[in-house]
Amino acid sequence: MTHSRFHDLNLSNATLIFADILVLFSIFSFGLIGIEHFTSTKLPQYGDTHFFIHLVLYTLPLQIALLAVGLYNEKLRESFNGMAVRLLVALVLAYILSSGIYFITPLDTLPNFSRELIFSLTFIGLLISRFIAITNNYEKIGQVKVLVIGAGERASLIERCMRRKSDRVHFDLQGYVHISGDNKEQAPKGNIIELDCSLSDYVKQHNIEEIVIAADERRGNLPVDSLFNCKIDGVLITDIIDFIERETGQIAVTHIYPSWVIFNDKKPSHFFVKALNWLFNSTIALLILLFCWPLIILAIILIKLEDGISAPVLYSQQRTGLRGKPFQIYKFRSMRLDAEKNGAQWATEADPRITKIGLFLRKYRIDELPQLFNVFRGDMCFVGPRPERPQFAEQFEHSIPYYNHRHNVKPGLTGWAQLKYPYGSSKEDAIEKLKFDLYYIKHRSFMLDILILIRTSEIVLFGKGR
Repeated sequence: MTHSRFHDLNLSNATLIFADILVLFSIFSFGLIGIEHFTSTKLPQYGDTHFFIHLVLYTLPLQIALLAVGLYNEKLRESFNGMAVRLLVALVLAYILSSGIYFITPLDTLPNFSRELIFSLTFIGLLISRFIAITNNYEKIGQVKVLVIGAGERASLIERCMRRKSDRVHFDLQGYVHISGDNKEQAPKGNIIELDCSLSDYVKQHNIEEIVIAADERRGNLPVDSLFNCKIDGVLITDIIDFIERETGQIAVTHIYPSWVIFNDKKPSHFFVKALNWLFNSTIALLILLFCWPLIILAIILIKLEDGISAPVLYSQQRTGLRGKPFQIYKFRSMRLDAEKNGAQWATEADPRITKIGLFLRKYRIDELPQLFNVFRGDMCFVGPRPERPQFAEQFEHSIPYYNHRHNVKPGLTGWAQLKYPYGSSKEDAIEKLKFDLYYIKHRSFMLDILILIRTSEIVLFGKGR
């Protein structure tokens, strides 16, 4: 029995993805039949090779666009009207992407505005399916009953890392079993259980599907025999660190042991892999440059209009890169010229040093477009921990456990922490972001990079950057 998942993919959003595929297939198939019937236009039919080619060029861009606007995130806090707006944005993106594929390939597009009509029907179909999913609490599909062994400091991690109700949609927490050695002063809020029977009997009586080990002092205190029996009966036994990692996408840095770093470090990449990685990142940078050059010109003009023709447009700053090596990062200037007259400072959420144009550039991440040069030069990748200033990095290395571990990979324009954690400007925020950075470092892969790149579109499209 296992409850592992591919990062944020779980049974609830997998079910939603499958339902969307069924809706899209039905709309496409019956849409072509209806259009052919009413217009007497010969269109591809089910079973034809061209039918499946057109189906893929319709379905795949839509699935990517739905992911990009956050509609496969069951923790998304959005009204139904907000979801309708996101769905409309996704359809526009998918239509543009699909049209682009038709344009650069020799494939013949569907005639007589057939695609436009099908995309219009898709909006209605997906809106109805989303309404049905939300009203039936689809996010609770696959929810498991969880029992925590321990009611002290380590057990309270669940409460600290998953405060919101939406953070716990994948499991139904039955309670915390108190055992000897628990730190009672830091006991979690919730149902504290004092067993009056064996653990294995309690698990059977309450149909527990997963046991989380969160004892503050394990040696001599864990009911090993009962845990073994539960394991034999198919109950999943999970360590609290692994449970937090799986459910939140972060590593509890203040509670992991040095062995975690030793056993979870990846092998160094071969030269061939590094070359492919640079080629992949440079290709994406080139594509973004081809599409976004008008925004670059616009940013230059707006900065000059606000600060004068002689005002510098670019801003360079030293950051800490791979293996702690410093490099110069480039951005469009979004702060006043005298922003650091008193030395290096944290950038805050409502920083008074930010210019009016700078606020707009930051909101839509336009200020980071010059970092494409850093990608071409090999200083950065598209995905990775955000590079920190050496002044702050040095402080964090001495005060935050495992902070220097984030320098084992190249920094990135975007990352797992940027998707998971809001803007922060303090040591406490640096610790929280490190939890997500370590998760990325442990699980980094080509597919995870693609997932992060796609989901970063939500930040750009809906102005969530700062």
